Amino acid sequence: MRTSELTRQTKETHISVILNLDGRGDSQINSGSGFFDHMLELFAHHGRFDLSVECIGDTAVDFHHSIEDIGIVLGQAFREALGDKAGICRYADINLPMDEALVQVAVDLSGRAYLGFGLNIPTEKVGEFDCELVAEFFTAFTRELRAAVHLRQLAGDNSHHIIEAAFKATAHALRRACAIDSDLEGQIPSSKGVL
Repeated sequence: MRTSELTRQTKETHISVILNLDGRGDSQINSGSGFFDHMLELFAHHGRFDLSVECIGDTAVDFHHSIEDIGIVLGQAFREALGDKAGICRYADINLPMDEALVQVAVDLSGRAYLGFGLNIPTEKVGEFDCELVAEFFTAFTRELRAAVHLRQLAGDNSHHIIEAAFKATAHALRRACAIDSDLEGQIPSSKGVL
């Protein structure tokens, strides 16, 4: 089982994450933000990751610390669950539509962190959620996962749809990149022999 269980405590947040890469998409999410809970539930479902996230954060200030720190811990959990990455597909991409929105995601589980963020979210908020926090989450997640992630909006004018398509697309791409490639017979998918 490729699993991870991590906690992180700071003066701003207390976060625990349990992850199973080879799950059924079951989730239990409590981030402090209803909208972000919905995004992580979709992420787990579409990635077929079993995911539990519990966050006690300083939401009286705003959601920034909670969302960024969840990205940190979730990225670390993925990295730990992947281990040495022997036998994984490593690369994946998808174009994912949601109504008028179309989002492209490409992932390389390279061991090197890079985020190409190309979402143009038209509103400042969706409900109480600050849309700028989408970039904060993906920046923290990508950095701690140590992956190259390119996230591009090809179409869309509804903020909810754009963000939701981004989380779903990232989940699908990660599911495929994390999948075991039987043709590799457990080898590291790199000419260097290490990722």
